[in-house]
Amino acid sequence: MNPAADRVAPFYAVEINQLANARERAGLPVIHMEVGQPSAGAPAAAIAAGQRALAECPQGYWESGALVERIDAHYRAVYGIAPGATRIVLTMGASAALVLAMTVLFPPGARVALPRPGYPAHRNALHALGFTPVELDCGAATRFQPTAAMIAALEPAPAGLILTSPSNPTGTMIPDAELAAIAAVCAARGIRILSDETYHGITYARRARSLLEYDPEAVIVNTFSKYWCMTGWRLGWTVVPEQLADAMHRFAGNLFLVPPTLAQHVALAAMDEQAELESRVATYARNRDLLMGALATLGIGRIAPPDGAFYLYADVGDLTRDSLAFCRELLDATGVALNTGRDFDRVHGDRYVRISFAVTTDETLQAIENLVAWLKRRKRA
Repeated sequence: MNPAADRVAPFYAVEINQLANARERAGLPVIHMEVGQPSAGAPAAAIAAGQRALAECPQGYWESGALVERIDAHYRAVYGIAPGATRIVLTMGASAALVLAMTVLFPPGARVALPRPGYPAHRNALHALGFTPVELDCGAATRFQPTAAMIAALEPAPAGLILTSPSNPTGTMIPDAELAAIAAVCAARGIRILSDETYHGITYARRARSLLEYDPEAVIVNTFSKYWCMTGWRLGWTVVPEQLADAMHRFAGNLFLVPPTLAQHVALAAMDEQAELESRVATYARNRDLLMGALATLGIGRIAPPDGAFYLYADVGDLTRDSLAFCRELLDATGVALNTGRDFDRVHGDRYVRISFAVTTDETLQAIENLVAWLKRRKRA
């Protein structure tokens, strides 16, 4: 048996999603707040562009130069930086981008630091590729994000650091000054940064800063899945330093060939539908505020208010010390599907749940009503 494979933990969100889907097949209602995907699909104009492409364009292996140029223009418009098209590599979603970036960026057996709680695929992909994750215990005091002091204290210095701001599962962002300090510490210690910027575009008070603004040698991963609402289309990209671009293209071609052709046509159109996409972010903001207010009245107040993404990471330790069992019980009783914190933190996660509010506002209100009634019944029992 491969020891690396043995260390790849289950993805509990998938288990809960399967239970929720089985419930739906039985004709019972479900509110899907367990998985991190927008409930709305790609913008209408983007779908129309895809329908035209199906009728008019060959669907063979293809990489869209126009899309790469459009992504480069996006960096100029949003971040004031111009990485250049040669540094942008299209990938089959952020997941493939992460695998490619890790493979190209880090030497075999490298130690790579990452925050806990954090996206489980970061840790599990490192294990699967033969790297050693070095988890940074990031609690409420730092809003579940790493600090420059944490990185400076690591001995020996790891080869790499993975950052996510806004974060999955907490939605918190690293403050701008702290992000600059982390970049400076990593530059001084020779630590390569892999910045997962999957949730950029979905923020509520201030915009997210790309790590490229502080470290032009960082490797950036992003995707069309979240802000552009194209989860099932499996399309993302990386931005890499010029000296790594050739290797990234070679690895991408050998491991994944090219991303889905149709998805590239749809993504190019979606990038021009900002008004529709911003209205969806406004819906997430309403849902965020409704949930935070409701949870506070239920005594679930230990939450780092999310700056971005579409998650609440809530401490339910006063209600359970087994959040997976809690989520199963809640789903069975109410149809509200949440995810256990065990996915994101194998040490403290049993006292947390992650709630995705990328659903409709009506679904959010119904989920609150169901949760309130269930907790009252549970308390009486």
